[in-house]
Amino acid sequence: MSAAAPTAIRALRTESVFEVAWSPGQAVRLPFHFVRCLCPCASCIDEISGIRTLNPADVPTDVTPVKLGFVGNYALKIEWSDGHSTGLYTWDLLQEMARECLKSN
Repeated sequence: MSAAAPTAIRALRTESVFEVAWSPGQAVRLPFHFVRCLCPCASCIDEISGIRTLNPADVPTDVTPVKLGFVGNYALKIEWSDGHSTGLYTWDLLQEMARECLKSN
């Protein structure tokens, strides 16, 4: 079963985080750099092996979203300040990122 669409997604530029909520009072903050480094596109992950090819050290620490858009009712498309724009961040992936962030805090 696929994850439900978030009820709100905000880019808080002064804090360099996305605030993603799936229900009132249940928002998680995902740092821009963290989200960019986990891009799921074929340029960042080898399509055959599934191994991440993007080195997080190659992503500027001050990377920010330039443009946000929705793809149907299943994903967020982000154009980044480093010029990257091919990743589709599905609701499932965003929830997985949220769980990872919560574990590390």
